[in-house]
Amino acid sequence: MITVMTGAGISTESGIPDYRGPQGLWRADPDYQRLVTIGYYLGDPEIRRRSWEFRRSSPAWEAEPNPGHLALVTLERAGRLDRLITQNVDGLHQRAGSAPDKVLELHGNMFGVVCVKCAVGTTLREALDRIDGGENDPDCRDCGGILKTATVMFGEALPQGPLDEAVRAAERSAVFVVVGTSLQVQPAAGLVGLAVESGAQLIIVNAGATPYDELASEVIRDPISVALPRLVNRLITEDR
Repeated sequence: MITVMTGAGISTESGIPDYRGPQGLWRADPDYQRLVTIGYYLGDPEIRRRSWEFRRSSPAWEAEPNPGHLALVTLERAGRLDRLITQNVDGLHQRAGSAPDKVLELHGNMFGVVCVKCAVGTTLREALDRIDGGENDPDCRDCGGILKTATVMFGEALPQGPLDEAVRAAERSAVFVVVGTSLQVQPAAGLVGLAVESGAQLIIVNAGATPYDELASEVIRDPISVALPRLVNRLITEDR
């Protein structure tokens, strides 16, 4: 079976900027990282206000899946995909048609909101509606705790359930395909080494070099929306 891990690069052609690329968020606004760091977020209402507005302005609201996302749906429907591990929070894999139980969101989903105190959940749309109604810093209606989007901020641990399942998928994969990630963030990047150690063939589809390129049997630098449909077609054909 094939396990795929995707990063921000698969969504750039849907109009969602990545983080470390030439047009990435870190370069466009060096202060952005404060908006997604849990210590700053919990300690400063102004950071929270700016973070809500950042989420409101995200291109993910209007983004549409591109051929890269759709190719992974094809792989799944061909019966070749075990799990789709993603570091993205934009929900585009599910919007493209990937089965929710196949998608492991290591960094959460930006369209959900959770209370940091009691873990009660709501939606980003509801939180923004409350801000539009005059609440600059909406709190939890159940316990009064601080609300945040259901994403993993810097300084937070990855959700243990999806991470454990991703580890198991990496260990049992025959082919491990990495798409659109620089593989610089742990522990997600460590899944690559784990897959290779467990005997998987590694294929990397990414515009720039990664620390794991030397472990790969194939490294593809072509644009993802072109390269991934071609790769998926080949992987499906090879299995016949």
